[in-house]
Amino acid sequence: MTILVTGAAGNVGRHAVEELLREGHRVRALTRDPARARLPRGAEVAVGDLAVPDGLAPALEGVTALHLITFDGGDGAALRTGPRIARLAAEGGVRQVTMLWSGEPGPVEKAVAAEGLPWTALQPQEFMSNALNWVDSVRTEGVVREPFGGTLSNMIHEADIGAVAARTLTEDGHTGREYVLTGPEVLDMPQKAAILGRALGRDIRFVELTEQQARERMRQAGASQEAIDHVVGWYADPPKEAYTVTDTVERLLGRPARTFAQWAQENAEAFR
Repeated sequence: MTILVTGAAGNVGRHAVEELLREGHRVRALTRDPARARLPRGAEVAVGDLAVPDGLAPALEGVTALHLITFDGGDGAALRTGPRIARLAAEGGVRQVTMLWSGEPGPVEKAVAAEGLPWTALQPQEFMSNALNWVDSVRTEGVVREPFGGTLSNMIHEADIGAVAARTLTEDGHTGREYVLTGPEVLDMPQKAAILGRALGRDIRFVELTEQQARERMRQAGASQEAIDHVVGWYADPPKEAYTVTDTVERLLGRPARTFAQWAQENAEAFR
């Protein structure tokens, strides 16, 4: 079977592609910009944009399983094109959809269910790769700046999400399931900065931003107002799932979820 991975150049999509290829599956990787995507060797590259779905039919041809992001890769807002995407997937013969949750049920999730496609929802709370937003300030100042420093997070390694996506796309028994995915621990912002500092062999300070400063930083980075409200609201008042550890990754993959210390060691060179 051919598996289509959307958002293939993203933090999770890239790992899903790699895991599926490692397991010997045929993988088609959807990206808006193949020249910049640097996709793993062995993946068939397809060009397309979920926000402009009418051009997706060729990418879906012959596809039996689909990893679907539910947010616009451009500005982070929830995709409004769910009904068209779901219809094209059904017409193309897709028999399994794994959806990467955007934080709340949105148009894509509702459209996939309404179309009658078998689905699995993956619900990570916070990606460890979000720490890459600190690269510049850590390199130049040895500082991590974020709002709501005391907020606890069960952040998850993006490779674990990709591995779970691969598993749910290629195994039976996951249809209709909503999997809350977490790392093995909860950490606040100063703890994350300290763990990163140990990986780098230097002290990293945490400086707390005000909510307004955080909003303005996201706005200047090009985030939509919807995305800003969602992210800031999440950190200001996170749901219980955001600071509760689950064993879902270990149950599905047969190994413990990766720690933030592991992620920091793997990505240390980016901060130097």
